[in-house]
Amino acid sequence: MSDPIIDIGVNLMHRSFHQDRDQVVARAVENNVTPLIITGTSLRNSIDAASYAGQNAKKLYSTAGVHPHDAKSCNEETIIKLRELAALPQVVAVGECGLDYNRDFSPRDVQRKWFGEQIRLAQELDMPLFLHEREAFGDFIGMLKEHAVQKAVVHCFTGNQSELKAYLDLGFHIGITGWICDERRGKHLKELVQMIPLDRLMIETDAPFLTPRDLKVKPVDGRNEPAILPHNLQAVAHCIGKPADEVAKATTQTAKEFFRI
Repeated sequence: MSDPIIDIGVNLMHRSFHQDRDQVVARAVENNVTPLIITGTSLRNSIDAASYAGQNAKKLYSTAGVHPHDAKSCNEETIIKLRELAALPQVVAVGECGLDYNRDFSPRDVQRKWFGEQIRLAQELDMPLFLHEREAFGDFIGMLKEHAVQKAVVHCFTGNQSELKAYLDLGFHIGITGWICDERRGKHLKELVQMIPLDRLMIETDAPFLTPRDLKVKPVDGRNEPAILPHNLQAVAHCIGKPADEVAKATTQTAKEFFRI
């Protein structure tokens, strides 16, 4: 496969990458995974992501947002700082933001408040949203409809058919990870991915998490990284019955247009 592919979601500022972050980026490029979009998950993390991406122009981009797990740490200053980050040329979306009722690391009313604030920020700035949802679909889709959100990607989609249809009906994009390679939890995605138009489909690793379970050669430390994205691409291409090169071109073009890169 000669065409580059874009990893739209990599947690590159995660502590597991502290010792070899530059080498991880280099391995991604060697495997034709470029550029990378670094996920911002808290204010501090978003600042670090934007700083690192800014040192690697055209090779790295980032998002700026607060994950629902960290919503309890938000205040009015948070939105001011996120607005400043969003003005940087390397920052291409607001998020990772949304709702997570699976672990409830932040109270649900607090999650909803700061999700709403980030939605409003993205709309004010005419930027796309990078979304997270776990076991909160009702409130999540309700808020997105209430705010008439038009440009968003549901990162790491793992939901059911009715949820996917609801997202597609709203015009949203869908991010698929190595979850599709998990014979236990991801089997349903093999069929659902066929519903996603190529101009709404994007691929991601969510590294260092979600290492594909069906890798023949497992990473020694179990850590996922962007260089593994071609494996996810092959799995998606097989499921939708299209050549990997065609899917690579389509998802890359879709990502470029969506994030304006």
